[in-house]
Parts: sequence; C-alpha cells; structure tokens
Amino acid sequence: MTDVVIIGAGHAGCEAAYALAKRGKSVKLLVIDKEHVAKMPCNPSIGGPAKGIVVREIDALGGLMPKIADKTALQFKMLNTTKGPGVWSLRTQNDKLAYSKEMRKAIEGVPKIELIEDIAEELIVEDHKVVGVHLEKSGDIYCKAVILTTGTYLDSSILVSKNVTKMGPDGDRTTSKLSVSLRKEGLRLFRLKTGTPPRIKTSSIDFSKTKEEKGTDEFITFSDETKEIKPYSEQLPCYLTYTTKETLDIINENLSLSSMYSGVVKGVGPRYCPSIEDKVVRFADKDRHQIFLEPESLDLDTTYIQGFSTSMPYDVQEKMVHSLIGLENAVFDKYAYAIEYDAVDPLDVKIDLESKYIENLFFAGQILGTSGYEEAAGLGVMAGINCALKLDGEGPFILRRDEAYIGVMIDDLIYKGTKEPYRLLTSRAEYRLLLRHDNADQRLSRYAYELGLISKERYENVKAKIAKLKDDKERLKAYKIAPDAKINNYLEKIGETSLNSGVDLYSLLKRPKVHLRDLDELYDLNIGEKLSKQNDIEIKYEGYIDKAKKEANRMVKLEKMRLDPDIDYTKVDNLSLEARQKLNEARPLTIGQASRISGINPSDLQVLAIYMKEKRDANK
Repeated sequence: MTDVVIIGAGHAGCEAAYALAKRGKSVKLLVIDKEHVAKMPCNPSIGGPAKGIVVREIDALGGLMPKIADKTALQFKMLNTTKGPGVWSLRTQNDKLAYSKEMRKAIEGVPKIELIEDIAEELIVEDHKVVGVHLEKSGDIYCKAVILTTGTYLDSSILVSKNVTKMGPDGDRTTSKLSVSLRKEGLRLFRLKTGTPPRIKTSSIDFSKTKEEKGTDEFITFSDETKEIKPYSEQLPCYLTYTTKETLDIINENLSLSSMYSGVVKGVGPRYCPSIEDKVVRFADKDRHQIFLEPESLDLDTTYIQGFSTSMPYDVQEKMVHSLIGLENAVFDKYAYAIEYDAVDPLDVKIDLESKYIENLFFAGQILGTSGYEEAAGLGVMAGINCALKLDGEGPFILRRDEAYIGVMIDDLIYKGTKEPYRLLTSRAEYRLLLRHDNADQRLSRYAYELGLISKERYENVKAKIAKLKDDKERLKAYKIAPDAKINNYLEKIGETSLNSGVDLYSLLKRPKVHLRDLDELYDLNIGEKLSKQNDIEIKYEGYIDKAKKEANRMVKLEKMRLDPDIDYTKVDNLSLEARQKLNEARPLTIGQASRISGINPSDLQVLAIYMKEKRDANK
C-alpha cells in the first residue's frame, strides 16, 4: 500500500509530493497527461507582488518551484523598487515548456514518487476516513491519505461566448465524476471562474510601436541555492502596449456576446485579474488600458497578451486584438476562453489543510479557492508537510501571519473563506515589513531543517548569514568617521547634507539616500552586495520593524490562548448569535484565530477568554 495518493500534478501536487518524499513517504502522483506536469495554462511567469515572496518562502521550506523558476527564466525583474522594501517582489518571465519539462524531470528523479497517467473518479471512504481512490484505468488504489490538487480540472467547462463545453484547460479532459464523489461525502463545492487571453504569433507583432520592458540587471533569484542564471544580455524583453478607443468600442458593442454578460457564467471570477470586458465595464472612465506582451518559450513563436483575458467569440477576439497598438496584423495561435470549475469551500478545511469531515483527506491549490501558481505551490508544500506529520502521529505545522505570506493565505482561507478566486496581495499582510523577499530564509529555515526538508549544511549557512548580519551591525555602530572630504563629497553627490561632526556609520545609514553598498566601497567594510542590501533595510526601517514585531508579539499571545476543538458554541452564554454560528463553522484552535473570523466582535473574544478560564479552573 502506498502512503499517499495525490490527485493532480500541477504546481500544488508537485510540491506536496516532493515534501512528502523528503519525509520518507511513498507517493503516487496522478496526472491526466505526463506532458502536462506543472503546466502553465495561463501566464508564463512566476512571482510578482506578494507572490514572489511566497516563492522565496517555498525555497526556504525546501521546495522545487524556486529552483525551476530560476533555471527556466527568460527574464528576471524586481518589482516595486521605488516603494518600501515590504512590497519588493521578484517576478520571472519563464519558458513554459522548459518549466514543465524540468519539473517533471525533478519529480521523476525522486524514487519515492511514482507519476501515473490516470483519472481519479471516486474517493474510497470508510467510517469518514479516506482509504483509497478509484481510478478510471487502474481501478482501486488503497493508501493511507489523499491530497486533492485538481486545479481548474474539477468538473470544468470552457466558455466562449454562449458556448459551454465540458473540458479542462487547453482542451484537456476534466474530472466530473470526482465532484459527484466529493458531494456524496458531504463536501460543499462551489463554482469559480477564471480565464486566459489569446496567444499571438510573435513574428506577426510590430514591436516598434510598443515600449520595451527589460528586466533587472542584477543577480537576483528565487532560490538561495541558485548559482547561475541566464545572463542579463541574453534575457528576453517584454513589451508594453495599450488598448485604443476602437478596442473599447468593439468590446462595448459586443458585450452581450461575452460569456460574462450573456448569462452562461455561474462561477465568480477573480476580482484582481478580471477579463478585458469586465475592466471596460468596471472602469468606464478610463480611455485606455495597459497590455503587456510576454514571450512564452524559446521553442515557440507565441506571445501571451497579459491583461487581455476574454470570453468573446473568436471573430470578435480578432477585431479586439487587431485594434491594439502594434497588433494590427497579429496572427492568432490560440484563442482566449473562460473556464469554470468546482472548488471546495475552504471553511470545511482545517488549518493544517485536512478536511474537517473526512480524515486523512487534504487539499491544496485552486480546489481551495486560490488563483495562481505560487499560491498553489505554497499550499502544496504545507499540505505535503502536514499530511506526512499526520501519518507519523505528530502535530500539525502551522505558520503564523507574522511568519509567512503562506501563513496569511491559509489563515485567510480557513477562517474568512472566499467566494471568488483568492489572490495574495501585500495589503493582506499586516506584518509585511517582517515578511520581505530578503529574509524568507531567516524566517523559515529553522522549521525546514527540523522537518527534514533542507540539509544541515544549508541551515548552517543561514545561521552564519544571521550571525554576520548581526556582526556587521555591531561593526557599523562602532565605526566612527570624521567629517572629512571623502564622506562629504559622497553626501554632496547623492544630495544629502554634509557632516559637521563625527558620526558612526550605523547612524549615517538612517539617512534615506545613504546606502551601505556605497559605504562598503568607501571604507572597505567587506560586507558584500546581498548583505549590504538587507542591513540597509533593517537599519533604515528599524523603528517600523520593531513596532511591527511588538504588534506581532501581542498577537502571538492571543495565538497561545487555546480553544478546545470540541466546544459547542451554541451553549456558550453571552456569545452573539452570529458568533455562535461562525465559530461552530470555522472551529478555530485559538482566540487569535477566532479574532480574524468576520462577524466576531471584541466582546465575543472576551466571552471566549472567560469561558476557557472557567473551564480550566473547573478542571483543576
């Protein structure tokens, strides 16, 4: 008997399988087509605001996505660098064919993982515990646990105008029978919608009419273990263009033909990644919209039209695309479509991603209502870890909101739920200055090492980095300089006031325009580029970081105030009716978790604290 069956070999399934294998578990990873492992059916990129930091966290936890994203990147770009460091995020433009190929190679290179081409039709459940899966070709497979990572393939339908076709992304098969099985077991499913834009023959685009968008000319990576990337001179550019008045007119004239407005759409679409027709309706005051042209692969003559998702009929799509600047003569490689699919209500799932109602059934990715490759991969890592811990009889691994964006995401999904595809945003993280791109390894490597996900050597390297950062700060505090020509010439050059008296370098770095990389060169400090950047951030934003840590510590106290998992909240006196309903549904484990459930008021939290105290006193 295999330990775990994972249904779906997308970004969530691959990460879950890899984490399980590192924990010594045998895995059967199901995929409809082996050529589609970790497929990129939508945008050929990894990272972006908040998402890029999730990929860094996956790296700290020993995952695969960061390494493969680095290896197959066509362009590296650090976003939001004109803003505060809490929102800096790396984004790579990736070769989608190479990414899928490299992920499959990595997965098949792990002895504990068996990749199987088959379709799951039904869960085998006994006494509210999953014990196996019935497959279309292979019949019954028995196992100790199942992880569902079905992405957008669960009873999915492709929508183009008023036409609805039962199939998965890019014409793949869908898994309708599995939805029936899940409902039979009492799971609540709901419909979600997303979409994808047209792909255009790159050779048919007039890029001279567009604006070139290059990457960042630095050695920046998702994985700390990456030693080599595509040289900046060989990286491919993206291009920026715009809709025109003609584009908007075509869309407005044909709105009734869009799936969104024709009445065939049942699911809720992504608020933060809407179709172009939805943008035109919602932002009617705008006379144009940005459109990015992104390369898909070195082996394909295709360009992805970022920001131009649509479900219009094919002839209307052609008119729309030909109205864009630079795409007047564009040749279609693939038309756009919308897709609807089933997802499981995340309120039916525990904080460790196990079902509340079926033991040893875990979930990760878009089946839980998320919207991107990165969110899916982050959930996959956590589902794999917690599934392994459950099988080993150990307690769950939970990340707090002040520890990781992954923790923010899971906390949001499990205690707030979602009715639309959930997308991580920096604004969702109240401690985003603590959850930066540069410090993911410092936040999570200890956990990863203790869980057996990274080597001792890698963990020792992280500890050495932490020690050096601390030592460098002490050296900067002790390094006193006089107001001489060397420093004042530098200050004058960058637009800062000259020194009139001596100062230590630590204090000097509090100035906005003074950077440690410059002082490193001026005074031969031997700190290095990466650590200079991190110390720059931590010194300049020291007050804000300290404040965030204090606020996080206050929340940690609430997280330590445990709630009994078997409380019947309908019998807790003085709780509001809404609180009783929401608490019985969400089943929080701590008062901190209860505080983040919508509809729970401070007075309800006080009642819970008193109730638990009285219960503890009665048991003494």
